[in-house]
Amino acid sequence: MYRKEVNAQSPLRILERSIHGGLGKGNLGVVMARAGVGKTAFLVQIGLDDLMQEKDVLHVALGQSLEHVQSWYDGLFDDMARDTNLEDRDAVRASVAKRRVIQAYSETRLAPEQLEKVVALYTQHLGINPSVILVDGCEWDDDVVAHAADLGAYKALARRLGAELWMTAQTHRHTAGVHPTRIPEPCSAYEKVIDVAVFLEPHDHLVRVRILKDHDNPNVDETHLELEPDTLQLVSDDKIVGPASMPARAYTLLSGGANGAEAEFGALAEEYGLTEINYSFAGRTTARSRGVVELSEAELKQGEVSGAYVEAQLHRQFPKTPQFRKMLQTIWHQVNTAGQVFVVGMILPDNTVNGGTGWAAELAKHFGKPVHVYDQEKKGWFTWTGKEWKTEEQPKVNRTRFTGTGTRFLSDEGKTAIRALFQASFGNPPVKNQG
Repeated sequence: MYRKEVNAQSPLRILERSIHGGLGKGNLGVVMARAGVGKTAFLVQIGLDDLMQEKDVLHVALGQSLEHVQSWYDGLFDDMARDTNLEDRDAVRASVAKRRVIQAYSETRLAPEQLEKVVALYTQHLGINPSVILVDGCEWDDDVVAHAADLGAYKALARRLGAELWMTAQTHRHTAGVHPTRIPEPCSAYEKVIDVAVFLEPHDHLVRVRILKDHDNPNVDETHLELEPDTLQLVSDDKIVGPASMPARAYTLLSGGANGAEAEFGALAEEYGLTEINYSFAGRTTARSRGVVELSEAELKQGEVSGAYVEAQLHRQFPKTPQFRKMLQTIWHQVNTAGQVFVVGMILPDNTVNGGTGWAAELAKHFGKPVHVYDQEKKGWFTWTGKEWKTEEQPKVNRTRFTGTGTRFLSDEGKTAIRALFQASFGNPPVKNQG
């Protein structure tokens, strides 16, 4: 391939689409992960992508040697050149080296004035005008007020330069968990100044790339990107060589924990070892106690939709109580970050799904997410094509975050359908230890 073809097919184009056009000049993106997961490799590939577009890059390495960072650039460039059969790779390598500046420090804190001096030095003497500034190894467990001021100063500098700013941050398993849905510590204290948050989530055979914040967009997309386990190359998930699926524990059920279909989804998630998140609100009792997330008033308002709009979409009347309004708002949270939506109920002649949880199916349609409905009357699965419901064979869960919801009046057939969905997706449930 020629250089332009490599650029066009880069996995970074997928990331740009996932965050609605990219990070943006003067904005701050943070790559978060536990130690040793691949933060440096991810940051280097952001730099390489700009370098391949003949843009200048400033890479600041804190607590690392220049040779260490250089080796990452060399190795990842070689892997990319080999995999794409890059034409004129020696000339491209020379061009990349010419436009890249690596500044290494033994300290793990970078004063804003230091960064300004570095930029001024290379701009004046080498004519380097960075389109992206990468800061790797920064210490975040510091004085919050002082560090927030530093971040603001970094962003102001990036804005003046017309550059993007990417940084890394180390998280810890005991505070972030294995599958966070919000920006974890220590970065949570700086959420207002972070524009894009990327979390690298390790599994047995790969590292999943997840978006935890996308500017001010309430709908956070799945990236379908992963770090290849051996080289830590960024690839789309359909190009991973190895096991066809991840273990069940890598998946997260998003639900509401109510009696009926939601309780059955939750019970099977627990049986199979999936992470379970049940969105609720103060004063509501759930049938499921595992994974309950009580949403604040501010979080509930993110899913605010007028009752008139809901009734217009679903073509029927609903209770106009605060309790029911909050229930609809929790359904928005169930669907918002899901990659797939599964609903058990009944499809009505107007193509809506019965009951309040039919709102989940309508939201999935609106967001363009794959939605599957098990119709308890017709005793079969249906999927939305964009125009109509079409019968389908046994669906499978193929997104790591999926919604499971439906009617409170779960039939035996509906219960069997939910179990069959889990078995088709994850195999037989793990055998319980009798010891």
